[in-house]
Amino acid sequence: MSVEILSRIQFAFTVSFHYIYPPLSIGLGVMLVAMEGMYLKTGNKTYEKMTRFWIKVFALIFGIGVATGIVMEFEFGTNWATYSRYVGDIFGSALAAEGIFAFALESGFLGLLLFGWNRVSSRVHFFSTIMVTLGSMFSAIWIVVANSWQQTPAGFHIVGEGLKARAEVTDFWAMVFNPSSVERLSHVLVGAFLSGSFLVLSVHAYYLYKNRHVELSKKAFKIALIVATVAGLLQLVTGHHSATGVSVNQPAKLAAFEGHYDSFKTADMYLFGVVNQDTKKVSGLKIPNGLSYLLYYNFTTPVKGLDAFPENDRPKQINAIFQTYHLMVAMGVAMIVLTLFAMFLWWRGKLFQYKWLMLVFSFSVLLPQLGNQLGWFSAEMGRQPWVVYGLLRTSDALSKAVRADQVIFSLVLFTFIYLVLFILFIYLLNKKIQHGFEEHVAEEIPEYSKRNNPILN
Repeated sequence: MSVEILSRIQFAFTVSFHYIYPPLSIGLGVMLVAMEGMYLKTGNKTYEKMTRFWIKVFALIFGIGVATGIVMEFEFGTNWATYSRYVGDIFGSALAAEGIFAFALESGFLGLLLFGWNRVSSRVHFFSTIMVTLGSMFSAIWIVVANSWQQTPAGFHIVGEGLKARAEVTDFWAMVFNPSSVERLSHVLVGAFLSGSFLVLSVHAYYLYKNRHVELSKKAFKIALIVATVAGLLQLVTGHHSATGVSVNQPAKLAAFEGHYDSFKTADMYLFGVVNQDTKKVSGLKIPNGLSYLLYYNFTTPVKGLDAFPENDRPKQINAIFQTYHLMVAMGVAMIVLTLFAMFLWWRGKLFQYKWLMLVFSFSVLLPQLGNQLGWFSAEMGRQPWVVYGLLRTSDALSKAVRADQVIFSLVLFTFIYLVLFILFIYLLNKKIQHGFEEHVAEEIPEYSKRNNPILN
């Protein structure tokens, strides 16, 4: 394989593995705020126990997420030197903002979150929980801004020529609020809320299935179910707005999502199918003219197709993009159906009467993870052949001195290290889950929320 393909595989692998953890930490942070907020409101020690448990899980996720994220920054320099030179000013400003506004905030309050239970007042500890959660969200904001700029560049000009050309920021806020950043950020954050809430649902459904920690798990399950249901319905809205934005800013990508070629025809919306790139036809179950309606609210407006773009300016692997996009949608629909069904049972007073439902929820943690990964695959493959849309091709962004054998060696090494890290993560998480909640009772001070120290209060 070529250096370009190998470098893309390597970066896709490292990003995909890293992306398991940030959505979990963001979503779990929201869950921690809800759990600890319930403890402060009610004074019920059950909420304190569940909060303490999930804080330790959060710390495990945060640690591995930081470790796996560092590798990607080095890859910019080793494999993608031309790209790094080209977008250095843009990415540099976004990453600097992440360090100042996000990582410092998150890591600064993490110590209080982990070790401050019996050292600070309840309000200070709750404030630290909120700050850590906001820090994780701010981190997502700046990373999505940088990536969105690659999709829809704005607020810049080009200086230099040829291989020495680079983009410089001329309007920082235009760069931040580029045409796709807000809609993509909302889609990513809601996906993160689903990841965190479904992790909580999965663990407590497992406890309920095994008849362990029943009363505590019922409370935690209900909190997570509310968050997951709201997030699932919000994802319908954010997904629609994101697709509408793609139709305006990256029409070739949207056409690839649905395998739509003919610009003079209305576009169908497929539930599933297979794209034949030779015949430029899609076989599968479809809603006739459905995409035209979703984009323009009528069934008769044509949608710009792939034939409107030169072959070298549009994605090559249309069927792969089609499949990842539709599988992402399927994961989203599955989460909505599952949570709404559970909410219906809750309304009927029968939520915890069916063990099979708890078994289903025990494995449901895979749904948002698959949805998030497939969504990124669709977005990044659909952008090809551009690494900066319309400006810099992926083939031109490579480091000129890197050889294929070097990329293969590093890919094999990363695969081994990440496999070890993943096994370690699963082992520690499973150990924590199997141990349960007994160790998380507040031993030292019965009521940490009532301290006599006026400074801490």
